[in-house]
Amino acid sequence: MITYFEIIEIDPNIRFGKPTIKGTRITVSDVLSMLANGITIQEILDDFPQLSEEIIKACLEFAANREKILTVGL
Repeated sequence: MITYFEIIEIDPNIRFGKPTIKGTRITVSDVLSMLANGITIQEILDDFPQLSEEIIKACLEFAANREKILTVGL
């Protein structure tokens, strides 16, 4: 299984340093927003053929991990 470390990068030269999917300019936030707005995984894959279900799940894993990191400090 591939982890999000292998799929997502943070590069200050790409999309102002927002977490993006390697090799693209698609941000994790873009993917999460689509899911939150009711767009299905299949619809995302149809619109963005460079993505895969595994990449979409990596975005969710990244967000969940970041949430854990943020809430530990509370």
